Amino acid sequence: MPTVELLFSALPEHVRTARLVAAAVARRAGVDEAVLDEVRLAVGEACSRAVGLHRSSGVDKPVRVLLTEDEKKFSIEVGDEVPLTPVNGSAPAVASARGDEPAPGPAPAEDSEADDEGQMGLAVISGLVDDVEVIEGENGGLIRMTWPTTTP
Repeated sequence: MPTVELLFSALPEHVRTARLVAAAVARRAGVDEAVLDEVRLAVGEACSRAVGLHRSSGVDKPVRVLLTEDEKKFSIEVGDEVPLTPVNGSAPAVASARGDEPAPGPAPAEDSEADDEGQMGLAVISGLVDDVEVIEGENGGLIRMTWPTTTP
């Protein structure tokens, strides 16, 4: 089960590199050529979402991308380090951007825009990938996407 791990600073300019690496590893793993554009787009959306969460939450840790080749499938995991735990007893601002219910009370316009972008990104990913899983935790979130591979 070969795995490639990519860590990058939460800067938008690194998302393109992640897309290129994902497409190259997917091609080598045996993902159908017709699906490679979907792989690139889905990874771009997931990485852009993680970068946005990091930047809006002031998290300095890198975005993590794992590309794993199994016998009959290829999976990509994009992880962020933005915790969901409430700060000072209030709900986290990133909750609705991750697909959870919005925090109670009025949200600042900036948070509302980030939430909308996060929801849109998840919708795009869900439209591109048949097998997608979004996992939330105290230490951050993870989007796992899987594609079938062709046997040589």
